[in-house]
Amino acid sequence: MTQPPTAQGYVPQPTMSPADERMWSILTHVGSIFFYWLAPLIAYLVLKDRGPFVRWHTRQALNFHITLVITYAAGFVLVFVVVGYFIVIAAGIVQIIFGILAAVAASRGEYYRIPLAIEFVK
Repeated sequence: MTQPPTAQGYVPQPTMSPADERMWSILTHVGSIFFYWLAPLIAYLVLKDRGPFVRWHTRQALNFHITLVITYAAGFVLVFVVVGYFIVIAAGIVQIIFGILAAVAASRGEYYRIPLAIEFVK
């Protein structure tokens, strides 16, 4: 049986099981390695109301990738000064390392805060 719509026409989704929350959190972090900021954005918009664990991890991934977009932009601007190459390479390495660390933490059921992420989405 479906739930009746609220006053705004939005039907709240039921919360996920802990195993599903972990799975979607892992997929968000692994997907962000391959699809950059797009995977965390879609995951956050679709899954943020489905449970506290998946909300935490999708928010962390989205904040981290917004930070990386800014870092990549600065690196591309600074390519003319040669320092930009090192910034872009370092950002790519950090993206892979922290994506893997966050996915492993999510698989263990731990709340993991990515250290270099600026908190844009709260």
